Amino acid sequence: MQKLKVFISSVQSEFASEREALYKHIENDPFLKVYFDVVMFEKLPASSKSADYIFLEGVRKSDVYVVLIGAEYGNENEKGISATELEFDTALASRLDSLAFIKENPLSAVHSKEKNFLQKVQKHLTYKRFANTFDLIQEINRAFVSLLQQKGFLLSDSFDASTHPEAKLSDIDTDLLNDFLDMAVERRNFPFHRGSSVKKVLTHLNLLSSSDKVKNSALLAFTSNPQQYFPSAIVKCAHFHGFNVEKPIPNHQVIKGNVFEQLSEAVDFVLAKISVSVGVRDKSHQAPIAYEIPRAVITEAIVNAIAHRDYNINGSVEVWLFKDRLEIRNPGHLPKELSIEKLEFDHSSYPFNPNLAEMLYQTAYIERFGTGTAEIMRLTQEAGLKKPEFDTSEGFKIIIWRLAHNQIDTAYNTAHDAAHDAAHDTAHDTAHDTAHDTAHDKVSEIVFINLSELTHRLIWILKNEMSREELMEKLDLSIVRILF
Repeated sequence: MQKLKVFISSVQSEFASEREALYKHIENDPFLKVYFDVVMFEKLPASSKSADYIFLEGVRKSDVYVVLIGAEYGNENEKGISATELEFDTALASRLDSLAFIKENPLSAVHSKEKNFLQKVQKHLTYKRFANTFDLIQEINRAFVSLLQQKGFLLSDSFDASTHPEAKLSDIDTDLLNDFLDMAVERRNFPFHRGSSVKKVLTHLNLLSSSDKVKNSALLAFTSNPQQYFPSAIVKCAHFHGFNVEKPIPNHQVIKGNVFEQLSEAVDFVLAKISVSVGVRDKSHQAPIAYEIPRAVITEAIVNAIAHRDYNINGSVEVWLFKDRLEIRNPGHLPKELSIEKLEFDHSSYPFNPNLAEMLYQTAYIERFGTGTAEIMRLTQEAGLKKPEFDTSEGFKIIIWRLAHNQIDTAYNTAHDAAHDAAHDTAHDTAHDTAHDTAHDKVSEIVFINLSELTHRLIWILKNEMSREELMEKLDLSIVRILF
């Protein structure tokens, strides 16, 4: 087998010790040296050709490109571009398998051009951060093993396709399976109906091995307690009233159960804690509800985290709601075919857990065409929210921004006086008026704010006409309750 050539790119003076350590590690590691050869400029023989030609030709002739990014930008050519950035551009143009590793530095210590270069790299590559040489070598080991698996040099069953040694076909909960079938028939015209043979359904979904062993994804979806097999297959939700993680955590929840239950409960956790408006019933009997962050955005982000996480890692999906943003994290990574930049547009689909993704497709939680993140971008823009951000430095994270503070403050200041008076008057009248009055009196443009929460949260915004009876139901005022 021909070895893969690895080109290591960085500012040489800044990363002299790391470069030497990587070279020795890859050349001497009994596993890595079988598959990789290292190419570094300082290790190349002397040549009469220009340095620019030598290192860029070295990139073109390599199979794998590794870039180390730190605080320094490096020496610049006549166009003001560093050798490292030129090498990066050449690797992109050559479509090399590329890996980025970012050294932790105070932002104030990073050169302005290096900051711009870092942003450029983050748009195109997934990346990992490291604090020291030991961390870097560990990340390199993980990245190279993953690369070999993706290229087919290392063959191993994925979590999704593997079976659990203790699981039996009888562990499948038929009620959960029937609920799935009801949804799949209604939403995707699935060929099997409620009451169908468990074995036939699982076989159709590729969830049984050739020896009729139950595959892991079937346990995640169709058992009431998949955590008995996979303890880290949970979703941790937390609500912080400020901008940072602070203890004690005001509100947190660990969600267990099957993946459909986790999805539903995690979405509800967020929806219960963000602002919501109830609009006009001009097109149907049901008044439209609009959440501060569109419900479809929250659902899509949580579905992606559950469907595409790496279940071999002992980490959990995390849903963190802050005053200004929603963060959803999962222990996984982007496939090599995708970059952060590509996530903003429709792209091909590369599911990390294909069998699990198929069940979520059959229940219409996801599509097969890589449109999920692009839909998040579109819906947040339509809602007037700041553009979401992605981070791959530690697993995969999406940041969805909430309403800007000036929007919240404006809404609060405009509505505060009217809301206070109207809510008091409405509660008083509701408690004493007759049924006749309830049926005919109308209340227009009432804004209800729960001031026992932080004042930036608008809990209910009720616009246009609504009868007292409807208002009482929306505000839960069957028993007079004033929250001011």
